[in-house]
Amino acid sequence: MSLASGAYHSLLEKACHRFDAENARDPNTELWEGVTHPRELLYAQRLTDWVLKLRPDASIPLRLAARCQHLCRWMIPRATYPMNRGGYLRWRADLKKFHADKAGEVLRAVGWDEQTVGRVQDLNLKQNFPADPDAQTLEDALCLVFLQFQFAELAGRLSDDKMIDALRKCWKKMSAAAKNEALQLTLGPHEQEMLRRALAGPR
Repeated sequence: MSLASGAYHSLLEKACHRFDAENARDPNTELWEGVTHPRELLYAQRLTDWVLKLRPDASIPLRLAARCQHLCRWMIPRATYPMNRGGYLRWRADLKKFHADKAGEVLRAVGWDEQTVGRVQDLNLKQNFPADPDAQTLEDALCLVFLQFQFAELAGRLSDDKMIDALRKCWKKMSAAAKNEALQLTLGPHEQEMLRRALAGPR
């Protein structure tokens, strides 16, 4: 598709608006700064913010992928799969394909070309990670959203050993720039101690 820069940004805005409208239907909510938000809508905004902080010059496919990475995630609940590791891995794999397919539907509907659609879907599916710089940035942003907004809640439900193992796996996937951002996050005393222990052990 041959488009001027302005036309590309118009399509970017249309696609993000559609992604946000889909995620605004999430029946699950999260309270943030005194306001109740649909959970996946808030997640998409946070992920986009981190991508743009890490890469202010982020490509349009990367911006699109950030906005739709968890598109309509609530439609495939974890509870519909066996509650074991095999069930978890199947759920995660099915989710990635579901998000990529849903993203493709939206992108085509607003007028994006197949090359862009395919690129966004590759990022949704984490193809060529970590060799692909955009895939690395997206993974960095996912890890930072987890550390900033989900770490404390999950730490309240899991044992310290499981949480430390999760932190080590997360850290291993992050770039040096993302690790530097993570070390500047404001964490509670318990979370700080678990991160310290995770980084002190084998990685």
